[in-house]
Amino acid sequence: MQLSARNQLRGTVKRIVRGAVNMEVVLALPGGAEIVSIITLHSGDALGLVEGKAAVAVIKASDVMVAVE
Repeated sequence: MQLSARNQLRGTVKRIVRGAVNMEVVLALPGGAEIVSIITLHSGDALGLVEGKAAVAVIKASDVMVAVE
């Protein structure tokens, strides 16, 4: 599969927390960093996500904002 998104972070599913409608997926990246994504249960099940499975976080955004007080 080819994507236009340039920000693709390869990692391993570290943890999945299932909710009523969505799941929180934590990917462990090389070097120890983690990235968290919230996706629908349907999408996670369709992807066959389980702990230990290789996955890619694809980030397509025109803006990323960070704020502090």
